[in-house]
Amino acid sequence: MEIEFPSDEWIKAMKEDLNASRSYEESARNWEGDFFFIVEPGGELHETITLYMDLWHGKCRGAYQLNGQQQAPPAFVISAPAANWKKVMTKQLDPIQAMMTGQLKLRGNMAIIMRNVRAAKELVESCTRVPTIFPL
Repeated sequence: MEIEFPSDEWIKAMKEDLNASRSYEESARNWEGDFFFIVEPGGELHETITLYMDLWHGKCRGAYQLNGQQQAPPAFVISAPAANWKKVMTKQLDPIQAMMTGQLKLRGNMAIIMRNVRAAKELVESCTRVPTIFPL
């Protein structure tokens, strides 16, 4: 069954995939930090959607779509138009290259991400394993 991206159901499916992934657990064992994944309008997506993930030492402790509720700012915010997210999630665009070229905009400590490139790549691999319907 394919799951619509971006959605609460999709981010929860990704949480399940991450928590079942031995390679993510190993590569992210030193990672501490939560994320907002901001999907900006484009194509059939007419509003900004924010997805949240709490990543901690190789596990995802929480994942959900924000629906206007207030929350403390996370350690990292990655934002991009829906079309750029699709390119990353379908392996047409490398996520680190996308950050370096501004196709994905990062707020947070890039040095931490660069020290954990393998964990970042495993995170993207998880995205590719969730059967996804894109709004484009």
